[in-house]
Amino acid sequence: MNITVYLGSTPGKDAKLMKATQELGQWLGQNGHTLVYGGSKSGLMGILAGATLKAGGEVIGVEAQMFMDEGVEFEGLTKLIVEKDIPDRRKTMIKYGEAFIAFPGGLGTLEEISEIMSKKALNQLEGAPCIFYNFNGYYDDLERMLHTMIDMELSTPAKQKGIHFCRKLAEIEEILM
Repeated sequence: MNITVYLGSTPGKDAKLMKATQELGQWLGQNGHTLVYGGSKSGLMGILAGATLKAGGEVIGVEAQMFMDEGVEFEGLTKLIVEKDIPDRRKTMIKYGEAFIAFPGGLGTLEEISEIMSKKALNQLEGAPCIFYNFNGYYDDLERMLHTMIDMELSTPAKQKGIHFCRKLAEIEEILM
């Protein structure tokens, strides 16, 4: 399965986060999944790609030309796709994905997974789960906000179907099996 993962291009300050990133990459590789991600060698992105490759998995990096110009691409990926800009990068990552995971990250991660949630609500990603890896409660506030949207009748459970919040890799495995 092609699994698109959105995550930080910095390592963050929590060593446990880096360890969880490595474990996710190992799991992807050991279970024959293909990682689709932003193509960077830096931060959590580089850790994930490296761990996936080391575990025998395939990795498709999708990089925007502006980042290629900065030289942050991960060399040695199974496939590297270079797009002209960030919107085209997002489209390609969605095109290749069969499931989508938001690992902790910054504003780019939030932008990317927000598009996935919108597409889920519009039934444009039928059968493709949208998973928040809610490591150490990172996405607790967002989960509460989605419930508030339903409570305020600005969204519905049907529109949020297929959006999952998982605290452990084992929970993600259950959804993807």
